Amino acid sequence: MPTIKPPDSDISTLLHDKVPVVNETIETLLADQMDIHPDLKTALAYTLSAPGKRIRSVLLLWCCELIVGQENPDARTAAAAIEIVHTYSLVHDDLPAMDDDDLRRGRPTCHKAFDEATAILAGDALLTLAFELLATRVASPALAVKLVTELAQAAGPAGMIAGQMADLRAESTAGTIEGLEYIHINKTAKMFRAATVMGGLCGGATDEQLQALSQYGLKIGLGFQIADDILDVSASSEQLGKTAGKDVEAAKCTYPALVGIDKSRELERTLANEAVAVIAPFGARGDHLRRLALALLERTK
Repeated sequence: MPTIKPPDSDISTLLHDKVPVVNETIETLLADQMDIHPDLKTALAYTLSAPGKRIRSVLLLWCCELIVGQENPDARTAAAAIEIVHTYSLVHDDLPAMDDDDLRRGRPTCHKAFDEATAILAGDALLTLAFELLATRVASPALAVKLVTELAQAAGPAGMIAGQMADLRAESTAGTIEGLEYIHINKTAKMFRAATVMGGLCGGATDEQLQALSQYGLKIGLGFQIADDILDVSASSEQLGKTAGKDVEAAKCTYPALVGIDKSRELERTLANEAVAVIAPFGARGDHLRRLALALLERTK
């Protein structure tokens, strides 16, 4: 299947323009938390202020705009929540018992900037804070329940945590395509699907629209993780903002290790084209999502 050529608009500019909305929402919500221990709050602010891409949270806002024409306060709260959960996962992923990394988003990891115990507690705090925000800051209780359910299922023991466990167990093994797909769908793609579906829910999407957004999220999430696998062996630590070559060093089961770089890139292209196709019914309103799916093929960090 030939790759669809991306439009001329620079997706990085579109993403960059939306990041301040996410950052300002997170800063405001964190500042409102008056009872957090000051040392813990310092650690939370440190991890949340690191210069991340915010792709999941921006994607959530775009999906709300796709349905209702503009982002709304519920979508901003949900975008902050999913970014906070993602950040928790990075804090815990970097711990010595997991990937044991010293660098994240271009700065020392939380357990290096503070200490291991603080990093564990910071991750715990971020995870629970995200659900508190959804439960207390979303206007409609019915919508809050749907958002909490979606995010919990994506990040929980049958989602991201399942993927993390399978990833650990697959280290230093031959691995299979089926096993690798299970890891990446759970570890990464389900959080992308949560972003697209939560954005749709905030915009009042129909069941049919939510199904399309769900499929789009899964496909670009899996493509995003394949790109991560490729970059781990092809990019520098300076480009990535984290230590390059960690997957090879840890003998992780990755797409380049299992099928090679060329086949991995082919899988990326196929997923991008499929993602573009699934949102075709949205017409011109889906331009940002189309551009994002195709731009992920050109990732350098």
